[in-house]
Amino acid sequence: MNKTRVAVIFGGCSTEYEVSLKSGAAVIENLNKALYDIVLVGITKEGNWLRYFGGVEEIIKDTWHLDKNCRPAAFSPDRGRTALLEFCGSGFITTQIDVAFPVMHGKNGEDGTLQGLLELAGIPFVGCGTLSSALCMDKDTAHKLAQISGVRVPPSITAEDYTDIRDIIKKTETLRYPMFVKPARAGSSFGITKVSYSEELYAAITEAFRHDSKIVIEEAVEGFEVGCAVLGNNNELMVGAVDEIELQQGFFDYREKYTLTSSKIHLPARIDSQTAERIRETALRLYRALGCKGFARVDMFLTPAGNIVFNEINTIPGFTAQSRYPRMLEAAGINFGEVLDRLISLAIHG
Repeated sequence: MNKTRVAVIFGGCSTEYEVSLKSGAAVIENLNKALYDIVLVGITKEGNWLRYFGGVEEIIKDTWHLDKNCRPAAFSPDRGRTALLEFCGSGFITTQIDVAFPVMHGKNGEDGTLQGLLELAGIPFVGCGTLSSALCMDKDTAHKLAQISGVRVPPSITAEDYTDIRDIIKKTETLRYPMFVKPARAGSSFGITKVSYSEELYAAITEAFRHDSKIVIEEAVEGFEVGCAVLGNNNELMVGAVDEIELQQGFFDYREKYTLTSSKIHLPARIDSQTAERIRETALRLYRALGCKGFARVDMFLTPAGNIVFNEINTIPGFTAQSRYPRMLEAAGINFGEVLDRLISLAIHG
């Protein structure tokens, strides 16, 4: 039996580089070696693309790029090749690719840029397409589309970095405290500040603009966060068990997401079956409204009144065996290896 050649792409020029290394290593370890010929493509923090031939231990330790056998590499934009070009001396080696599996979080990974390159190259790839990835990455645009589809969103304003901060602060007078100041297009809660008083706004806005030229300021939602793992294309979709984030203080920032120092994740969520079903139905509506395919994690809030409010869609969520997305599907009866098999099949066959 011929193996399917899968290019696993990890790393990336992003603040979420380290998380991508862990997710990439987990995907590599759990792919069925009897079914797949795995080609490793790493991208350094500086944006250098390398074909990597070593083990996952070096990826986790972030020493993979020091391997002397690494070769500079790039995907050919020529649709007649569907190949990885590996540069050796004055020439190059062509490695045919059947499907790409991007495991890159945040900017330059799940924002549509990498997806656009792969679409241009004619290489099938796991996950959402160029447009959907870009829409989901932009919190402002995603919220507008969610609202059009009939899902509640937090009251908010947006601003660009050419706007005087004093004018932005003036616009926030239509919102109630506490509120969150967020970069519109950043992942893992980078650059987000919870603001309880007007005196805190200037510093929070300045911090958000450090991460993006567009920001969103939105009212905090009373209640708790719930998540849904969605898997599939078009009308053939399945949803994993609903999980719940219990916070003791603050919000689910980058540190909390990866250490759980003062928070807990309950799987399944501590809610009744009817509420869980409403959350799953809302996740599917959002997944379709934003044109997602392959997989995504849909994050929402559940208020004390029982209202479901949209937060965001992660088109390449954390992907270690302990991450929320695979755990939600595992709770629904699909193990990590089977999830990977399904994703590759969806990418190739639609």
